[in-house]
Amino acid sequence: MHYSLFSLVKQGLLGNKHWPPVWRDTSPKPAYDVIIIGGGGHGLATAYYLAKYFAQAQPHHPTYPPSHPRHPTTHRPNKNPAKPPRRIAVLEKSWLGSGNVGRNTTIIRSNYLLAANTRFYEFSLQLWQGLEAELNFNAMVSQRGVLNLFHSDAQRDAVTRRGNAMLLHGADAKLLTVKQLRRMYPLLDYANPRFPIKGGLWQPRGGNVRHDAVAWGYGRGAARLGVDLIQNCEVVGFLQEDNRCVGVATTQGKIRASKIGVAVAGATSKLMAKAGLRLPLESHVLQAFVSESLKPILPGVITFGGGHFYISQSNKGGLVFGGDVDGYNSYAARGNLPVVTDVAACGVSLMPAIAGARILRGWGGVVDMSMDGAPIIDSTPVAGLYLNAGWCYGGFKATPASGWCFAHLLATDTPHPLANQFRLDRFRHARLLDEKGAGAQPNHH
Repeated sequence: MHYSLFSLVKQGLLGNKHWPPVWRDTSPKPAYDVIIIGGGGHGLATAYYLAKYFAQAQPHHPTYPPSHPRHPTTHRPNKNPAKPPRRIAVLEKSWLGSGNVGRNTTIIRSNYLLAANTRFYEFSLQLWQGLEAELNFNAMVSQRGVLNLFHSDAQRDAVTRRGNAMLLHGADAKLLTVKQLRRMYPLLDYANPRFPIKGGLWQPRGGNVRHDAVAWGYGRGAARLGVDLIQNCEVVGFLQEDNRCVGVATTQGKIRASKIGVAVAGATSKLMAKAGLRLPLESHVLQAFVSESLKPILPGVITFGGGHFYISQSNKGGLVFGGDVDGYNSYAARGNLPVVTDVAACGVSLMPAIAGARILRGWGGVVDMSMDGAPIIDSTPVAGLYLNAGWCYGGFKATPASGWCFAHLLATDTPHPLANQFRLDRFRHARLLDEKGAGAQPNHH
């Protein structure tokens, strides 16, 4: 819908009272083909891709995006293909986008080491690049670059290895010298006696995305494709018959479905326990902060090699930053003072010039930390029940690829090739994906 500048100003002065909603608020029907529990980024992305690419009599699975043939996205042939889902619903216990999709530091990247992670997150980054055209919605995708600093010869060797792995799997990576860094980021403390900056690994295509716009864009897109988006509808139990999940019990009544997909971030363990499942996950609080608005000083995203700290600058000028998860299990979406002080100390060690900046606010998101730091996209031992969980620090950046691969699984009952190593049974068979520093234990330095 097109609005003139005059109409935008008029709507703003009137309090947006006559602004049309971008999706319809619906009540649940008695039954669906697929129910997706969780109205965050992953759940809404799953619903959108499921409705657009997998709900036809002959599902349309393009090689997406077509310019990168080394990243296969078409599903493997299935001798007994599942009936394509036509009736799809997303159930959210609060309002759409009220969870972790709006409680993060908005960073997107694919600078991983292990092949399974690099391929998956590179695919996600490709989807981010085309997201606004795909959804016809301004998600403010800003590929301003992500820089990982190193401070020793050992760290240089490690990031060099990581950069080479990225290049081998189709991602972009550049090793930058101190001279190059000084031109890009003159305010960094290059002479820090404890953590002298010796260079950095730069991914130019990484960057930031407006997090709540991701939920709005996917939500609007899914609603336009006929998906029922049902808010204030908490799942309180699962309906099971002969070890098969046939529906859910909610605060708005019982709803039956052929398949149920769960994508509820930090609440996964509590919800799946209602189906009798115990998962290899821990729930931790991951805090983030924003400072008062400053003049532009950070053109891109920086991660500190001397401590678990990452920082970028928002379009409004605030410094957005975070660090480790809190060192205890919690379901409270707020953090504690030790993490605040640790993050602030890392920030000042990296860039002393920000020492006087005031922190305006902090927030916390509850995240599923898997035991090996990698996610789970798989069916469960209960037939008809499917799981999308364990995203650790990587949930937001994974949103498009997670939605695509989970939609593929729900539609075809086969894992997507890029998510095949994210199976739940890897913990039983010791086929773990140990991406260093990504697991449940806080990374103390």
